[in-house]
Amino acid sequence: MIITRAPLRISFFGGGSDYPEFFRAEGGAVLATAIDKFTYVTASRFFSDLFDFCVRVSYSKAESARRVEDIEHKVFREALKLCGFTKDIELHTVADLPAFTGLGSSSSFTVALLQALRCFQGKYLPPLELAYQAIDVERNRAGDNVGCQDQVTAAVGGFNLIEFRREDDIRVHPVPLSRERRADFERHLVLIYTGITRRASDLAARQLQRIPANTETLRRMRAMAERGWEILTGSGPLSAFGELLHEAWCAKRSLDALVSSEEIDRLYATGRQAGALGGKLLGAGGGGFLAFFAPPETHARLEEAFAPHPMLDFTIGAPGSEVIFSSE
Repeated sequence: MIITRAPLRISFFGGGSDYPEFFRAEGGAVLATAIDKFTYVTASRFFSDLFDFCVRVSYSKAESARRVEDIEHKVFREALKLCGFTKDIELHTVADLPAFTGLGSSSSFTVALLQALRCFQGKYLPPLELAYQAIDVERNRAGDNVGCQDQVTAAVGGFNLIEFRREDDIRVHPVPLSRERRADFERHLVLIYTGITRRASDLAARQLQRIPANTETLRRMRAMAERGWEILTGSGPLSAFGELLHEAWCAKRSLDALVSSEEIDRLYATGRQAGALGGKLLGAGGGGFLAFFAPPETHARLEEAFAPHPMLDFTIGAPGSEVIFSSE
């Protein structure tokens, strides 16, 4: 049996510039951190000669298929095909948090799945190679409208500025923070669950069609990733990071009418009124988690203002995808 896990993430700046449809021509950059919430995948030997099916997978439902090609879940199916499996394997996945909430859970699952399959074969993939294969599975084989940042953060972990040059040339630059500055930064972060879920791929498809019209905005959003790096690694007040987040949220809202809604706008305004310097809706938009950058002394007010919406405790800089259990 093999058990792997890959982290979820918070993306602060540059989202949208990680789509090849943009960065092939313009270059892309994202500032993002892995967090200590994970997707898990279990792979175990399945003796198909004793059953009338050859492979079994389970997620929110269970599938028992006679051929890998018959599996309905397209990421399970395409990952198994990529790795050359035809039978005799059983796969399960669970997660710390719900899917479709803006924390990159789909790519976290894909990365953990591929690591489990490769480990099951006795193979080790370097983190970036794992990310490249996850991008191939999601974008090319499963046909999902996703960018390339989530797979990289899930595979590599940490807190990074990720630079997108080409689909086969992605550079990861860890953010060099002192222990004190990192702790101070983390104390300013708040995650609020809106309770609204949505499929990022559906919204991303709309945004991809609008890249020509949104090119200048995406250039500004990419530049904000670099500016966020400068704020964090400098010696100035961290309040500038929160103010930049607010600017980035305003830019992101302009990409498409469905990025936000009256309810999300109301929740964001509630956070600002309670003391947050800035924030954003995580992921492609439409729902999920709201991230706020707020002085620690305002957190009690935020929690009260958002009740009964839960506030999530987390830490940043979590490790990338890893095997947490292996038995022969």
